[in-house]
Amino acid sequence: MSHHHHGHTHEHHHEEVEGSWRDAEDDRPLSVARRRFLTGLGAAGVATTLGSLPAHAHDDRPPHPVNPWHGRSRWYAGDHHIHTRYSSDGQYEVAQQVAKAREHGLDWVVITDHGGVAHEKLSIDQVAPDIERARRAHRDVLVYQGLEWNIPGAEHATVFLPPGRSTVDILRAFEAAYDGGVLSTPVAQGGTGLLTRSTSADGEPYALAALRYLEAQVLSGRTEIALMFANHPARRGVDSPHEIRGWRDAAPGVAVGMEGAPGHQAAGIRREAGGRGGARGYYDGSPNQDSFPGYAPTATENPYRTYGGFDWMTAKVGGLWDSLLAEGRPWWVTATSDAHQVHLDTHTPGSGDHNATGSRGKPVDTGKPQVYGDYWPGFYSSTLVGADSQSYVDIMRGMQGGRVVAVHGRVVDGLNLRVRSLGGGDNRGVTIGGRTFVRRGDSVEVGIEVDLARGANFGGAVPRLAKVDLIAGPVTGPASDRDALAAPLTRVVKTFEVARTARGTVRFTHTFRDVGSAFYLRLRGSDGNRLTSDGGPVMDVIGDADPWSDLWFYANPVFVDVV
Repeated sequence: MSHHHHGHTHEHHHEEVEGSWRDAEDDRPLSVARRRFLTGLGAAGVATTLGSLPAHAHDDRPPHPVNPWHGRSRWYAGDHHIHTRYSSDGQYEVAQQVAKAREHGLDWVVITDHGGVAHEKLSIDQVAPDIERARRAHRDVLVYQGLEWNIPGAEHATVFLPPGRSTVDILRAFEAAYDGGVLSTPVAQGGTGLLTRSTSADGEPYALAALRYLEAQVLSGRTEIALMFANHPARRGVDSPHEIRGWRDAAPGVAVGMEGAPGHQAAGIRREAGGRGGARGYYDGSPNQDSFPGYAPTATENPYRTYGGFDWMTAKVGGLWDSLLAEGRPWWVTATSDAHQVHLDTHTPGSGDHNATGSRGKPVDTGKPQVYGDYWPGFYSSTLVGADSQSYVDIMRGMQGGRVVAVHGRVVDGLNLRVRSLGGGDNRGVTIGGRTFVRRGDSVEVGIEVDLARGANFGGAVPRLAKVDLIAGPVTGPASDRDALAAPLTRVVKTFEVARTARGTVRFTHTFRDVGSAFYLRLRGSDGNRLTSDGGPVMDVIGDADPWSDLWFYANPVFVDVV
């Protein structure tokens, strides 16, 4: 996929954070007054500044659009979930992953080796200089240092920061104090022995404390921004709805979303076609002792499988993702490679002892294609981010603000969404991830422009977008049941068919008339090859799931308040 630099540049006011890594006076101590201010601000202050309060909470103060529409956005493609030889199950050099990401059109990547005792004690100091070397070798690709965090009491998550003088220290302290692998490892083996298991429920308070720790690093000025995205959230069923709500509410400027689509997308290719014959995304599990009971498979659906390559939480209309959005609070989705071992690559792991050295050593090139379950970063999955510029903080601000589209197989090259009032209210409108407002009883116009693929994807074909679904539901406020996982009033409002002869950019418009209460809307699109009777994604079959024949994109929502 080519770089996604569509549209035109435009001016924005960008506020710097005092004491950040971009501040020339970073070493200056915080003043007593500022310390008092930050202490008083707390999580509630962060929520307000990010516009992340429920829609109904805006009625008593002047509406303020979030992510205002400025014309066509500029998209930067990336991947926030990539492993190297510093993971116990990885194998590549940082330089290899970054070079391949660049080759496949990515503008930014996050190196996220698995947390744990060996990584915290040994790996983090080895990967940091490798990342610095990769930055120098590929100056047109942003290379973030991050971590695949073992969330105490739950699954994994990407945690990452922009480059800065405190980045490594923050990540190291975070991992030592709050990684589920460290917390569940006995003291005799180098851990702290505080948890029964990494995914057991006794870890849940540690997860909330961890996110508050990251938030505190931002508030104190040690880093300008820190983000967390939950990875493969439904794969093992251990990310319960109340945990996801807890993460979001504990640090709303840090815990901002989840993988809408997991990596390992090659794992479902049939054996007869040269694949592993496994499950797409390695979603082949079943409930275990730490799984949330509400995720139990039924005769008609299985949360432990992917649907059109996307996680069940995202793929189900009116499902868990929509139940979060119906509260009026942001929660964004992405798509990543989770690249450990790449399908048909010729390398195998090195001979290093990861537990003893923190590295698997230099990978071995066998000269023979290997049957693995992953694709290179950018080869199949992309997270497109609308940002003011290709800078470390601006890309993260775009992600934090939900200006994100999750794309498989280059089914689209870009998306321009404008949501605005046609009467009283916000006539300029907002774009993806935004919040706008309309006067009660007036109309809201949704303008959609989709940039179709202008060339072949890395599967060798020019993908054809067949349809775009406009999905909407009411904002009903905070759920009384923190384990709610359904939004029954959310539905597909309109399906726009894309002509087979369409080229370039296609445009659609829909109007919500006589709007009486707050709602949200979002978009998804498909190549139309595998659909249910009502136009949704089909559950992927273990052992027979060709990712290239079932392509989707999902865009993040827009919230509409009523005044």
